[in-house]
Amino acid sequence: MTSTVPAPGTLPQALDSARPGQTPTAEGSALQAVLLDMDGTLVDTEGFWWDVEVEVFAALGHTLDESWRHVVVGGPMTRSAGFLIEATGAAITLAELSLLLNDGFEARIGSHLPLMPGAARLLAELHEHNIPTALVSASHRRIIDRVLTALGPHHFSLSIGGDEVSRTKPHPDPYLLAAAGLGADPARCAVIEDTATGVAAAEAAGCHVVAVPSIAPIVPAERRTVVPSLEQVDLSFLRGLMTLTH
Repeated sequence: MTSTVPAPGTLPQALDSARPGQTPTAEGSALQAVLLDMDGTLVDTEGFWWDVEVEVFAALGHTLDESWRHVVVGGPMTRSAGFLIEATGAAITLAELSLLLNDGFEARIGSHLPLMPGAARLLAELHEHNIPTALVSASHRRIIDRVLTALGPHHFSLSIGGDEVSRTKPHPDPYLLAAAGLGADPARCAVIEDTATGVAAAEAAGCHVVAVPSIAPIVPAERRTVVPSLEQVDLSFLRGLMTLTH
């Protein structure tokens, strides 16, 4: 089973959350863990969120501007929902909107959950080679647990939801917590992300980032490699990234 994180603010205790028997990679390999985003990275669901947001606000009598899609993608629900409430002037609270959005999204993934190209193969390879792996998402725990059923919880040592940390992406907290939970040095972790928000969080944590842009373009930078698809990413590729900076 996949472990969840401890209460917010208890970062050192996350060391106890890793799956028993799973330790960093063999001596001699600089790669200690792989930390993966969920929406838009492993599962093709970024569009699902926008569709739900459009439907919910339509029911409230508001039309969302397509340009807002780039504002709300990849971030915590509190930021996305708060922005949309302010932009539309809708008469709804943040808590009420969050519930509606989660309900709508959960209904969608219940009937169809498409994986990103290369995701299943990559997860299987990491599991086969006993690479410590964490799922790190800004989505809430209720959504993560539904997605884990499709991805296979055995592929992850632990998972972290956006409602389980005091500060989620773009802050580094989720990735620092994941690295600690796996007993890994953040500088020896490869993070796979699809949005600028997630990339910012991973880089602030000191990780090496593989960006696979889903909605908006992301440019290469120091300790940031951009690829068009997970089909270009395998264990050898991830290990090779560590040699670029160590």
